[in-house]
Amino acid sequence: MNIKAIIFDVDGTMADTEDAHRLSFNKAFAENKLDWNWDVALYDKLLKVTGGKERIKYFVADFLKGYDKPDNFDEFVKHLHAVKTTHYTAMMRAGGVPLRPGIRQLINDARKAGVVLAIATTTSPENVGALLEVGLGKDWGSYFASVGCGDIVPLKKPAPDIYNWVLNEIKLPASDCIALEDSNNGLRSSLAAGIKTYITTNHYTRSQDFSGAAAVFEDLSNLPAFYQSAGLRL
Repeated sequence: MNIKAIIFDVDGTMADTEDAHRLSFNKAFAENKLDWNWDVALYDKLLKVTGGKERIKYFVADFLKGYDKPDNFDEFVKHLHAVKTTHYTAMMRAGGVPLRPGIRQLINDARKAGVVLAIATTTSPENVGALLEVGLGKDWGSYFASVGCGDIVPLKKPAPDIYNWVLNEIKLPASDCIALEDSNNGLRSSLAAGIKTYITTNHYTRSQDFSGAAAVFEDLSNLPAFYQSAGLRL
C-alpha cells in the first residue's frame, strides 16, 4: 500500500483534550446558573455522542428527565456551546494541553516525505486552531491540505460524512489514505468511508471496541513501530 495521505482526528488523537472540554462545559453551565456538573464518569457516557451541541442535547434528553426546556432551547444550547468554546480556546492558548507523544514528529516526518496531511474532526474550527497554534505554531494551517471540522457536514461521526468531505477536498481515493482515530465512533466513521484506520487510545476510550482497526496503540511514542505497522516509509 502506497500511503499518500494521513487524516487525523483531533480530540483524543492529536491531544488529550477531553477533560479540557469537560471542564469548559462545566464553566459554561456555572456561568449560566445551571447546577449541571459533568464529572469524569458521566462524561465518559456522554462521549458516545459526538459534537458539543449534540452532547448537551443528549444529556438533557437522557440524564435530566423532567427538565423543563426553554422555548428557545436550540438557541440556548448554541449559547452554552459558544460560552464553552470561549473557555476551551482560552485554555488551549494558555498551553493547557500539549500534543500527544509522537504527533509533532509524525507530522514533521510526513511533510518531509511529501505525504498529504488532513484533519477530519467533529470539533469546531476555533477549537482546532487554538490547540494547533500552540502545538504546531501560527502557520499550522499550511501543514494540512484540508481541515474538515465542526458543522461542515450534516452528520457527525460515526457517520462517514466528514471523511468523505476530506477525501473530496484532497482528491485522493480512500485506498491511498490512512486515518488516525482514538474512539469507536471515529473508527466507525473512517471505516465507513473505506479508510484503513489506526487507533491511539486514551483513558476515555481504552475499553472501547476497536474491531476493524488496522492496529491499536496506546500512543505514538514508538513511531518506528507505527511506521512499520502502517507501511510508512518516513
